[in-house]
Amino acid sequence: MPTNAITGLPFTPYAYGAANLGNLFREISDDDAEEILHTAWDAGVRYFDTAPHYGLGLSERRLGAFLATKPRDEFVISTKVGRLLRPNPEGAGSLDTENDFCVPATLKRVWDFSAEGIQTSLTESLERLGLDRVDVLYLHDPEKHDVNAAIDEALPALVSLREAGTVSAVGVGSMSTEALLACATHSDVDLLMIAGRYTLAEQPAAADVLPVCHDKGIGVVTASIFNSGLLSTENPSAGGRYDYGSVPPELWERVLAITDVCRSFDVPLPAAALQYTLRDSAVRSVVVGGSRPTHLRQNAEYMNSPIPEELWTALADRGLIPA
Repeated sequence: MPTNAITGLPFTPYAYGAANLGNLFREISDDDAEEILHTAWDAGVRYFDTAPHYGLGLSERRLGAFLATKPRDEFVISTKVGRLLRPNPEGAGSLDTENDFCVPATLKRVWDFSAEGIQTSLTESLERLGLDRVDVLYLHDPEKHDVNAAIDEALPALVSLREAGTVSAVGVGSMSTEALLACATHSDVDLLMIAGRYTLAEQPAAADVLPVCHDKGIGVVTASIFNSGLLSTENPSAGGRYDYGSVPPELWERVLAITDVCRSFDVPLPAAALQYTLRDSAVRSVVVGGSRPTHLRQNAEYMNSPIPEELWTALADRGLIPA
């Protein structure tokens, strides 16, 4: 599979987002997790993204155990900072379902955007991963804590780690275009992970965030490109999940129209959704999750499916994507 590069890092266009390895929504076994990762590797994935948040460290541990069997120079790995994992005695006997993860709630997430907190988070992630370094470090969900603290404290700490050679690239991962724009404008980041705000169904990040990325040479990684599953099948359902909630009626009508155009060109909706954001030159990789090996194999096929240029023209002509 071809690669795109920024700061010397090879990013495969199709990347694996490892939230499901943290038992997102449902429990999976260690054997199932290993099979998922083997399938991703065999499909050509060489960029893997995780976070302490995903299953209270379970995702990092499972991903690290798998990558320990692979040559270190053959993959790119990113994790995230901003939340520290600390003991939670009150959670004994319960699960972390409040945060959508089916894992024991014996730990809790504690926000910490200080330089010390950023370094501590990285150190603890490396211990869970069993690696001596990660390639990319993202500040995770700054809009859920404090964007000003992100700009004033966390991001300068990340840049210092990059300048010291501890990591190769730093960035911000967020579902908020406002937070992404503020961080891109007021900091020296290499990458933005845009989650759900630049997809085939909706493109709010295209208006403000992407122009700044082009101007400053910031790379983009898109995530949640299926809008929490809405675009993941050829026959979408109005009862599907969208941003962990219900699908807004206006968006549903838009998805129906996009689906009709895709069918007229005999292109599966998920294939168009996977390939759409890569049409922008700032986009380096598309991070996709998956809790079953069949999902990963199918997505790899969709990523390589031929799509005629006329489909994108038809979508633009109908005002369904920006011209």
